[in-house]
Amino acid sequence: MYLDQKEKEAIFTKHGKGAKDTGSAEGQIALFTYRINHLTGHLKQNRKDFNTERSLVKLVGKRRALLDYLTKKDVLRYRAIVKELGLRK
Repeated sequence: MYLDQKEKEAIFTKHGKGAKDTGSAEGQIALFTYRINHLTGHLKQNRKDFNTERSLVKLVGKRRALLDYLTKKDVLRYRAIVKELGLRK
């Protein structure tokens, strides 16, 4: 599997508030970004996998909603996570 428990804990430790705090917006955004990057690589090899394409679009929408939430709550946290993950907006 592409994402095991240790990798998830590493993502939440690096971007979230700790390994066990899986609900923070930054941790969720980082996890979604990791999954989006993985699915993008898969779709580059398998162009006609429309189920994966649909999943990718849904994940991007979820990440965008979390980023919008973070923008409204705390702009500094939003700017930090966008810079840290290298997102365009």
